[in-house]
Amino acid sequence: MDAFTTLSGLVAPLDRANVDTDAIIPKQYLKSLKRTGFGAVLFDEWRYLDQGDLTSDHAKRRANPDFVLNDARYAGAKILLARRNFGCGSSREHAAWALRDYGFRCVIAPSFADIFFNNCMKNGMLPVALDDARVDALFAAVESQPGYALSVDLPSQKITAPDSEEIPFEIEAAQKHRLLNGLDDIALTLEHADLIRQYEDRRKKEAPWLFGRVA
Repeated sequence: MDAFTTLSGLVAPLDRANVDTDAIIPKQYLKSLKRTGFGAVLFDEWRYLDQGDLTSDHAKRRANPDFVLNDARYAGAKILLARRNFGCGSSREHAAWALRDYGFRCVIAPSFADIFFNNCMKNGMLPVALDDARVDALFAAVESQPGYALSVDLPSQKITAPDSEEIPFEIEAAQKHRLLNGLDDIALTLEHADLIRQYEDRRKKEAPWLFGRVA
């Protein structure tokens, strides 16, 4: 997993509350477990005017001109600005895969569904929870200033706006450690490899029958 330290990028505003994971990545795409290729179908039912599936050539589908990600103004955005309860619904990790594959490394919202929040952490993406008033101000700034970009600094836990205003954010120490070091669940476990080996060696002596060896 790629580490997350600092990020500077364009902000795309998704002005909707309670965006669920089926809206982020519809069910017909869940048959694939490759973790890649989902960026083209992120927010599929809002982004396109026709129905798609795993066999579709998405470059030939009819784009919805009213959807934010189809606006050239937000092309290449790395930061998604959203509303309350983002990522609610089913626990599909594909939602985090789709956002990451599209190019987003940070999502800012007043609140997130718990499982989605943790799936972001497992895929090198930073979810930042800010209060409603702060998010309202960011939506207004994005709307009024073309090319609005933010700089996100995870080590110092702050976001810097174009006018140099610094916005602090909270993150648990364990989650911060995971992202700064690019650790997925397996890598986190392997941080304790020496203790695991010591335990296995001790158990082989205490209960050799469990390992197919009986003295």
